[in-house]
Amino acid sequence: MPYPLPNALSPAQIAGWPLLQRTIHLGLDLKGGTYLLMEADLKSVERERLEGSLDAVRSKLRERNIGYTNLEVRDEAIRLQLREPSQAAEIGRTLREALSEGPTADYAATTTPEGAIALALTEVSVRARATQAIEQSIEIVRRRVDQTGVTEPIIARQGTDRILVQLPGIQDPDRVKEILGKTAKMTFRLVSPEPVPITGRALPGTDILPAKNEPGPDGKPRAYLIRKRIEVDGGDLTNATAGMNQQTGEWVVNFTFNSQGTRRFAQVSEANVGKPFAIVLDNEVISAPVIREPITGGRGQISGRFTAASATDLSVLLRAGALPVPLKIIEERTVGPDLGADSIRAGIYSCVIGLLLVMGFMVAAYGLFGTFAAFAVLLNLALLLGALSLLQATLTLPGIVGILLTIGMSVDANVLINERIREETKKGRLPLGAMQTGFSRAFGTILDANLTTLIKMMILFILGSGPVKGFAVTISLGIMTSLFTAVVFVRMVMALWLRRTRPKALAV
Repeated sequence: MPYPLPNALSPAQIAGWPLLQRTIHLGLDLKGGTYLLMEADLKSVERERLEGSLDAVRSKLRERNIGYTNLEVRDEAIRLQLREPSQAAEIGRTLREALSEGPTADYAATTTPEGAIALALTEVSVRARATQAIEQSIEIVRRRVDQTGVTEPIIARQGTDRILVQLPGIQDPDRVKEILGKTAKMTFRLVSPEPVPITGRALPGTDILPAKNEPGPDGKPRAYLIRKRIEVDGGDLTNATAGMNQQTGEWVVNFTFNSQGTRRFAQVSEANVGKPFAIVLDNEVISAPVIREPITGGRGQISGRFTAASATDLSVLLRAGALPVPLKIIEERTVGPDLGADSIRAGIYSCVIGLLLVMGFMVAAYGLFGTFAAFAVLLNLALLLGALSLLQATLTLPGIVGILLTIGMSVDANVLINERIREETKKGRLPLGAMQTGFSRAFGTILDANLTTLIKMMILFILGSGPVKGFAVTISLGIMTSLFTAVVFVRMVMALWLRRTRPKALAV
């Protein structure tokens, strides 16, 4: 089996052999790298959904010609005051049904005799949206990591609101943290013609947003008065690439819309020629160019005093998509390659010493049949490494422990078989009968023992995560290969030896 061989060769040596491209990858604790634990701000998902429902509430009230005041999101609910208190129960029920997206109610409505209505998300709806947000975040984090070129990352959910990210080989995590931590929610919104209020309070229907890398007269970031209405959503982007503007020599990000974004972008640009159109990323104005003419091709360009690195990072973020929820890094560790090299060296020494001790014991205890078992251990190790290479598994310290444990477990079956053969020989059976009886009587015990261990490893794999799963996979593969070497390979070698030598007695 050639698959263990590529692990001992350099990438250049196996470059011309496509069948040998699969190798075992080293995990974070062996190769070194970065460990990040990120926490999702699920409260922001709930608040964003409430604020997104305000327009639907407002439209429904206008459709029914219902007078109201103080419509706002406050204390984790949509609240309003009706001018006619007697309508509160009916209107609350109507709004709750209008805001529900499926057969189950997403909102619960509470009313007071004074005409106050509060619409709060139900617990079931909050949990469902939180689960969806975490799953989407994991997928987007994985896309962003893949865009950076990191091989074999480990990205998994931990608990209800945390995401574990392990990046083998990354020793300088600052750029990766910058990319992963950004929400990267891009929107295209019109700039309000009114000046920014001196009071610093936004006008109704607008937001005051700072400009990125654009200082104002006072040296602080310039502020823009931006309309709240999102004209085009960044979710309609299909591609984004960093490039250089041939006329100005500045780094820019070129983007392309899908059919829906192209149609909407054309409508907005045609209706607002001569007006500034802001490109907003995570509540910062990247640029606010004036629309010179309708843009109908579905392509655009973002400029904003970018460097080559910042333009590339922004294109990565836009291609991967926006996070549905802000992520905050709450734990960070960097593992140096020296520590990993020490672990690999210690692991190799342990496996070699364990292998020699097991083989020596088998030869000393069972003579020739022990020698057959020792060769089976070597074959078992080669098969295990080959299987891990074929699966392109990520090897961690628990995985090395699993290999070491497999070396010890692989001779259990041979011990049972040899002891059974020894017992049958003492009873006076002929060599052929002793071997057949020994294998047949030991097989049931061997199968039961290995199946129970395999079931335990399956439970570990299902309930565990990261290194625990690696340990379970290594042991499971070791069980299957050891069954083959003990029951098939050793029996075949013994049968060939018996046919050639035809001994009158067995020395076991």
